[in-house]
Amino acid sequence: MVTINDYDGGKPAWCPGCGDFSILAAVKKALVALQLEPYKVLLVSGIGQAGKLPHYMRCNVLNELHGRPVPAAIGAKMANSELTVIAISGDGDGYGEGGNHWIHAMRRNHDITYLVHNNQIYGLTKGQASPTSDHGFVTKTTPQGAPVPIYPLALAMASGATFVARGFAGDIEHLAGLIKSGILHKGFAFIDILQPCPSFNHKNTYAWYRERVYKLDSEYGYDPGDKAAAFVKAQEWGDRIPIGIVFRKEQSTFEEQVPALRKGPLVKQKTVPLQAESLMNEFM
Repeated sequence: MVTINDYDGGKPAWCPGCGDFSILAAVKKALVALQLEPYKVLLVSGIGQAGKLPHYMRCNVLNELHGRPVPAAIGAKMANSELTVIAISGDGDGYGEGGNHWIHAMRRNHDITYLVHNNQIYGLTKGQASPTSDHGFVTKTTPQGAPVPIYPLALAMASGATFVARGFAGDIEHLAGLIKSGILHKGFAFIDILQPCPSFNHKNTYAWYRERVYKLDSEYGYDPGDKAAAFVKAQEWGDRIPIGIVFRKEQSTFEEQVPALRKGPLVKQKTVPLQAESLMNEFM
């Protein structure tokens, strides 16, 4: 039986009060709830405080370049479809440097889960504005105030994501449930996670979020399959901020459309090096 202890890794070095601690706990809870053994799980991360999360887990881990965890996660899933692959970014890593990879992975519907720790700031590099910093937010790089931010959930839906959700680091149980649902979803599961940064973002605090977040699953009659209604929720920000599964639909995955994968995971298929000999000879 898989337990939390099976996933215990190194001691976290995040700042006290960082929302990443709660996200780490939620990831472990989700994997244990699914009874996934560590050797069946791959965590791929980029650079930043969020990117350190896999270092504190006991499972397969791949640390990529800034903004590049998604293509590496896709490659791993293509090579071994039996792995549960989770990519992890911060809002700068995922929506800034890696925004192009994120968008195209969603439209292709790769069968991976993508967790983005959204603290609306660049935390590792000490407080610069990120793509999700609130309009007018003053930082070292935006002394006159940040420009209009992106809306990750709306952008995800417009890009064809088949599972779009938002969690809050201040509610571990709810977040763990979202991560579990994302892993079970066949296709690209995107979860934006509101993650307070007590060191560099003194506006979007735990208290600020608790006054505003509400759970969509507690809203009578909300249907995550209604794309028009989901678009409205995806753009809701300010006095009320929805958390939960905003949009979900069934659709064939990219991996299901690749002929070579119909024979099973590539890592289990027999390779015949001489098959490429005739092709290589054309270049000689």
